[in-house]
Amino acid sequence: MKNGFEVISPIDGCVLLSREYNSPLQVSQALDAAQGAQGPWSAMPVEARILLLEQAVDALVAMKPRIADAITRQIGRPIAHSPFEVRGLEERARTMLSMAAEALADITLPIKAGFRRFLRRTPLGTVLVLAPWNYPFLTALNGIIPALAAGNTVLLKHSSQTPLAAELLVEAFASAGLPEGVFQSLQLDHASTLKLVANGSIDFVAFTGSVEGGRAIEKAAAGRFIGVGLELGGKDSAYVRADAELERAVENLVDGAFFNAGQSCCGIERIYVDAALYPPFVEAFVETTRQYRLGNPLDSATTLGPMVRAQAAAFVRGQIAEALASGAQAHIDPAHFAADAPGSAYLAPQVLTRVNHRMRVMHEESFGPLVGIMPVSSDGEALQLMNDSRYGLTASIWTGDEDAAIRLGEQLQTGTVFMNRCDYLDPMLAWTGVKDSGRGVSLSAQAYAQLTRIKSFHLKD
Repeated sequence: MKNGFEVISPIDGCVLLSREYNSPLQVSQALDAAQGAQGPWSAMPVEARILLLEQAVDALVAMKPRIADAITRQIGRPIAHSPFEVRGLEERARTMLSMAAEALADITLPIKAGFRRFLRRTPLGTVLVLAPWNYPFLTALNGIIPALAAGNTVLLKHSSQTPLAAELLVEAFASAGLPEGVFQSLQLDHASTLKLVANGSIDFVAFTGSVEGGRAIEKAAAGRFIGVGLELGGKDSAYVRADAELERAVENLVDGAFFNAGQSCCGIERIYVDAALYPPFVEAFVETTRQYRLGNPLDSATTLGPMVRAQAAAFVRGQIAEALASGAQAHIDPAHFAADAPGSAYLAPQVLTRVNHRMRVMHEESFGPLVGIMPVSSDGEALQLMNDSRYGLTASIWTGDEDAAIRLGEQLQTGTVFMNRCDYLDPMLAWTGVKDSGRGVSLSAQAYAQLTRIKSFHLKD
């Protein structure tokens, strides 16, 4: 399509739907509407804004069947799993709204005779949310909810793989009665998106996507002196200590590696296991992985769907082939998964051992159903290997020793440290990354600090 795009469903490789891009005039009109609505919206009491946003969350929850179907058809997540995203978005949104009033309240200072002094958080203006396809509702709401609660207006530009997510979000917020112009959605190509970032009417950009995309966003925003929140890639690691509960670690790490076909920025892509536990861990991990059922995600019995597109699956196949050529051992025979077909988006999960950090599979983001497992002899070796990455999103430590987890966690170069869990975002905790995993914060009360500016009031009697 010359002035639009088609969504190819990974289920069958056919065109699912097509959409037109917004014209420059439509973009200009959306910016004008957002600016016009922002003053009255920010003047509304925060409690009133929260009430409207709660009603929008109610509307999204009521849409669960439609949301699940849209997720499955657009990205291939099994229909048995897609409804979980609604449960997750409800938890995150309601938690963020529950802390909004306190997070946005004035900061009072100690009494000084003859003066009244306080700090007030004021909205930035118009926030541009650039959302990815892999968790199309969860990731979008990470930025949308706190931005709106703080009194900003929001423009959403969603991935061209998931336009239905944007449309359902717009429908839900409109049904809740948000004033016109407060929340809008645009469909844009990459060039038009970067042009919008550079537009003087945008006051903050919340981007979730690739490292390369993050660099492009920063470049487009250069010289504008606006905030840019970047949630980028990951090569998240796990360390299984000798005192870990084996069954629990295996069950959770298999899920952390292969849920959503491994297409999660905080999915587990590399595991380091104490040498004493290594043989039984690998055996149990492989056996659990073989229990997945790869197939059509519209089938309720399917537990592993296709990757989002055939090119993504080809990239992971390339990492596997390169590792095997360098001496790695594959523990999963793709023939065990009948739906696996070279050249297609359907890719069997793979577990590799005899891997090392010279292989791409241990240092380059895979973003697919692939994990490498290495034995380690000590905490120190595990720590060195976990930090040997250009990414720093999350890391998990599996142990019965909380003190050891904290001690190691303090030395890990990541935004989040887990103990005995992984691949989860707690909305009460800040979601942030270091190194090439990005910068800025979403979730927790810290998200409100990022989406507001401080104004000081210094009043003399």
